[in-house]
Amino acid sequence: MERKSQIDTFGAVALTGFALFLAFNQVVIKVTNGGLQPVFFAGLRSAGAVVCIWLYLRWRGIPLRFEPGTRLAGFVAGVFFGIQFLCLFVALDLTTVGRSAVIFYSMPVWLAIIAHWVMPSDKITPIKAIGLAFAMAGVAWAMLDRSSGAGSIWGDLAALGGALAWAINAMIAKASPLSRVRPEMQLFWQVAVSTPILLIAAFFFGPFVRELGPIHIAGLAFQIVVVVSAGFIFWLWLLSIYPASGVASFSFLSPVLSVGLGWLLLGEAVGPHLIGALVLVAIGIVLINRPSKSRKTSASPVHSG
Repeated sequence: MERKSQIDTFGAVALTGFALFLAFNQVVIKVTNGGLQPVFFAGLRSAGAVVCIWLYLRWRGIPLRFEPGTRLAGFVAGVFFGIQFLCLFVALDLTTVGRSAVIFYSMPVWLAIIAHWVMPSDKITPIKAIGLAFAMAGVAWAMLDRSSGAGSIWGDLAALGGALAWAINAMIAKASPLSRVRPEMQLFWQVAVSTPILLIAAFFFGPFVRELGPIHIAGLAFQIVVVVSAGFIFWLWLLSIYPASGVASFSFLSPVLSVGLGWLLLGEAVGPHLIGALVLVAIGIVLINRPSKSRKTSASPVHSG
């Protein structure tokens, strides 16, 4: 498809569907954690994705080549990719999908703050500042509310750590020599470097296998083949067609849909406090990703989950 100047009907449907896909992914992680230790699960996912992405690169005829000057940035990105998913998988083991999503998908907040100091062309505008205030208030509300009794402060902190690592990883992809590397190779770097990090870290999180059953094996396969390989590549394809600011404007849907699926599929409690926090974060994300009149691009909406 040719490059588009704005989001069309296909793009809107695809981006909404992808947000729903990411929300369902959080439910899959939560369920699969019942059979596999979370960090070991994340390591197996990265290891399997290495094979799938390598096969994809071979099929597309894309050379597996690491350009000079990009290796350090690729390695650092892989480290933060590993930290991001270590935190997310642990968070989904300790707290609910809804609480985790509200905090984890606050990533644009931290990315906007980092970009303000790292990239002179991406300063915090008054509109972004209002968005930051809304979103940070929502995150604080979600973390401070203990009324439901279903969440864990350690799970909330892990989700926050995942959001911070995701923001740093996105900035590396945007502002380092890694930006010259094809998106598929960036993803290969990240899963390849994160695999040994996660598998070694897994030794510190208890037994590798819990009550393993067919549903957990299916969840692992879904993560490897559908989420990390096909899903992330589809996301990169959308980014190659539509403006980054337009793609980013749909990012508020992921936490909203995650909370809804957590309630619908897992029976998680969704009280007024969580809904209030979710609304604040969603408003903040929309304002942060709103392009300025003089510049129609925004911070890179690198998506993971």
